[in-house]
Amino acid sequence: MPPEPGPTRLKASAVVGTTPVIKEPRLCGDHLYWLEQRPHEQGRTTLLRRLRHDPLGVAEELTPGPWNLRSRVHEYGGGAAAIDGDALVFVHDGDRCLWHLDLKQAPDPPLQAFRQLTPPAAPEAPRSFADGLIDRRRRRWLGIMEACGRDHLVSVSLDGGEPELLHSCADFGGYAVLSPSGRQLAWLEWQQPAMPWERNTLLLADVLASGQLGTPVALAGPAVGNPDESLFQPLWINPNGSETLVVASDRSGFWNLQRLSGNGWESLLAMEAEFAMPQWMYGMRTSAWDGQHLLALCCRQGAWELGEVPLQQDKPWRPIELPFNDLGGLDAASDGSGSIAVVVAGSPVCGTGLLQIDLSQGQWQHTPASPEPCPLAPGQISQPEVLWFAGHGGQPTHAWYYPPAGGANPQAPLLVKSHSGPTAMARTGLSLPIQYWTCRGWGVVDVNYGGSTGFGRAYRERLNGQWGIVDVADCAAAAQALIAAGKAHSERIAIEGGSAGGFTTLAALCFTPVFKVGASRYGVADLSALARDTHRFEAGYLENLVGPWPIAADTYQQRSPLQHADRIRCPVIFFQGLQDRVVPPEQTERMAAALRRNGIPVAVHTFADEGHGFGSGATQIEVLEATEAFFHQHLKLP
Repeated sequence: MPPEPGPTRLKASAVVGTTPVIKEPRLCGDHLYWLEQRPHEQGRTTLLRRLRHDPLGVAEELTPGPWNLRSRVHEYGGGAAAIDGDALVFVHDGDRCLWHLDLKQAPDPPLQAFRQLTPPAAPEAPRSFADGLIDRRRRRWLGIMEACGRDHLVSVSLDGGEPELLHSCADFGGYAVLSPSGRQLAWLEWQQPAMPWERNTLLLADVLASGQLGTPVALAGPAVGNPDESLFQPLWINPNGSETLVVASDRSGFWNLQRLSGNGWESLLAMEAEFAMPQWMYGMRTSAWDGQHLLALCCRQGAWELGEVPLQQDKPWRPIELPFNDLGGLDAASDGSGSIAVVVAGSPVCGTGLLQIDLSQGQWQHTPASPEPCPLAPGQISQPEVLWFAGHGGQPTHAWYYPPAGGANPQAPLLVKSHSGPTAMARTGLSLPIQYWTCRGWGVVDVNYGGSTGFGRAYRERLNGQWGIVDVADCAAAAQALIAAGKAHSERIAIEGGSAGGFTTLAALCFTPVFKVGASRYGVADLSALARDTHRFEAGYLENLVGPWPIAADTYQQRSPLQHADRIRCPVIFFQGLQDRVVPPEQTERMAAALRRNGIPVAVHTFADEGHGFGSGATQIEVLEATEAFFHQHLKLP
């Protein structure tokens, strides 16, 4: 008999650089709309649509180049497009202005069909727009304008003109929702140094006949006696024609859904599960109202599911059976033919794509984001295994472990992944970059270190004041657990991460002996410089993660990898965008120079047109290939 074929060795060009990122699906009228970020077009984002009753239909691109739908609010952006009826309003990255398109002229709208709504800002007074909705009754766009060091709720006429101020937020705001009658507007606000997943406030105001807002009233959060309450995605529902608000609140210790009633807030479900996620950017949605049912995404033990939330308190959560457990961006709608939900979905064996569900018939259709089939046969895909281990302080800590092709063994090299954020989570959707490593004989462990979301507020707060300690200890403990289990070789342990994960990577190389090589993508090296120089959105974040600046300056010094570069005794490779405003390139330059002075092997790759996060496919390919070659060389792998 012929020998069985060996594992497929994926090329980097088949793993990164070609698959679009799907964002913010919306159901409107007869169509499903979504944003698509294209790495093969240098990260340009465009809007597409297809008929909602034809999930296999051809997608129409509504904003071909040179349009690039991207907002820059809070640097991370999101919420770049608003659709209602025949009106599309979007933020064009080329000039940061709002633009309008009458969708009756789509597809293939002529260039003159696009109308600029807002004039360009003066260079001395820059501004950015995001997170808008269309107020059809008043023919205007409502959303956030970031200007003069704070967020403002503004309106812009669909005929164009200067923004009209409706409300100036204390610091930050957004996620505004207009009631079905158009008479009330609800939104979230938060103030430095808090991040929105630490504490924020839900506000409500009447929309006056003039279009202005009445006096805002606080409904939940610190202003009404809950000093440590985080709220996510207010949503209007109207069962039996009665308008009411629903919001996710972590008052119970988990982000659970609450409904506003005449007696105040009532819990719709009490579960040790999360119905929300950290609000790093606009456009995130985990709940939806289809006109009859309240649908939601729920994260339990690191995996996501979709289900129906009962509006009666004595009814249980009703998950919908689906072969997908990596979900986001939920929307729903109904008409005379039934209800439809749409969500961005993936699974351990299926790449991310648009999942459209006919709730009336119980049928679904998944359209992968990549036009190419998965380069691996199902049996060749390394699937995540749940790994619980004793992390910092002996606390139970979660990770996803991916065995190498051929199975785990004591000689296998291991790659430890430290996710960004640090308030984020390791997810379970098919990751071809992870498969790139496993098909080369590596095990990969994606660590949900203390501070990660998806496991409740207490798990998330493990990192309070402990960034650079808990995350480092947890990543090291995950590797040691796999070494002890005979699934990895102690001299072949690598760690990599980007942004906050890059900080954890560098700190782990400084303060633990476990790792033998590392890769940092736009990672934080100097906490003091970050505290002084970072952008507005995260200006107070370090107060919670490290301590108040400059009072805790000694702690910042103690935790900063740059101040302890002499403790790194293994090779490190760096990747840095020169347009990065979140972690300035100077941090990478100084860290690499310090290691070179100590005689440590270092490689540095810089990218002139990249910012914080790499959008270009060519950049992504270079990063993956260079990392693998660097690790292979310095771990002396066969």
